[in-house]
Amino acid sequence: MALSPSDVARLGELARIDLTEEELHHLAPQLDVILEAVASVTLVAGDDIPPTSHALPLTNVFRDDVVRPSLPVADVLAAAPATEMDRFRVPRILEDNA
Repeated sequence: MALSPSDVARLGELARIDLTEEELHHLAPQLDVILEAVASVTLVAGDDIPPTSHALPLTNVFRDDVVRPSLPVADVLAAAPATEMDRFRVPRILEDNA
């Protein structure tokens, strides 16, 4: 399956990446090689091999949540450069129309 520069342009649009014509022509064969490599994996895996995301099983280790005393609010806020209503005051990073 050969990718055309227009295919790569569409992928760029979906990813919100602006690509020049030169980049489109440069990336098309590279992405085609990647797709062929991924497709070759499906040829190797037989019906007796279950699909997996990792070679070894993963187990998350969680600790139990334990309620314990924490620092008093006044002590924590004493080190803050700015506070407001018993909270940290931080600069606005989002616009009002967002």
